[in-house]
Amino acid sequence: MDEIFDTALKLQGTLSGEHGIGMAKAKWMEKETNRATINFSKNLRRALDPKYLFNAGKKII
Repeated sequence: MDEIFDTALKLQGTLSGEHGIGMAKAKWMEKETNRATINFSKNLRRALDPKYLFNAGKKII
């Protein structure tokens, strides 16, 4: 999987074509984006859903 995702990103592709990144691909997320984007997503979720009720049990890396 590492080789496939590395190649996709090298060719300016993406890890997922639909429905978000998914739990299985989460560890590759920082390769596709950057820490600032991930932190923004975490902060946005915290602001909109401070009790983490929506999509419970799921997290942003």
